[in-house]
This record gives sequence, structure tokens and C-alpha cells, in this order.
Amino acid sequence: MPTVAVGDLKDDDFLLDVREDDEWQAGHAAGALHIPISEFVGRYGELTEAAPQDGRVHVICRSGGRSAQVTMYLVQQGIDAVNVDGGMQIWAAAGRPVVTDQGTPGSVL
Repeated sequence: MPTVAVGDLKDDDFLLDVREDDEWQAGHAAGALHIPISEFVGRYGELTEAAPQDGRVHVICRSGGRSAQVTMYLVQQGIDAVNVDGGMQIWAAAGRPVVTDQGTPGSVL
């Protein structure tokens, strides 16, 4: 399973958040693309349109389990994807910003 540590992510890295809507609404990384794992196969086209053609997709969830599943699926599709180790829990613990859709400080459920 290809993984990356939160501390190794750059601010402009493409981030795919696969948590469910309630988790996203509570708080997420600014600029992330949100496609819940429960809707991922049906909304796969949104990722292929938004993801950089020559870049890596960094997949994140709450702790790393759901994002690992999506990462494996993407790798099987030939996409350069990595799982963000520890997910949004480590993201927040590392002091990375967590925001709501309104841009106010958020939290990780």
C-alpha cells in the first residue's frame, strides 16, 4: 500500500477526502476534493476531471482505513495514488488547518 505521512504533504498536493458528508461538514482540509467512499464508484468521473494529469492523488479519511481501500482501487486503475497515513486525525494533530465550507475553523469527527 503506497502511503505518505501528513508531514510530507505540500500545500499544493492534490487531496481527495473520502469521508462521509457529516464528517466533511464538521471540518476538512481546504482545497480538498470530497467524494464520500459510499458514492465513490458512481462519482469516479469527478476525480478524473479534477485530478492533475501528471500528479499524485493523496487519499485521506478519518484514520486511514477507508482511504486505503480507495487508494488500492485507484492504483488498480493505473492512477498514481497514495494513502495519507493516519488520516484527518493526524492532519489535525499535526496542526494542519481544518476548515468548514464557510472557511471557519472546523473539527475532525
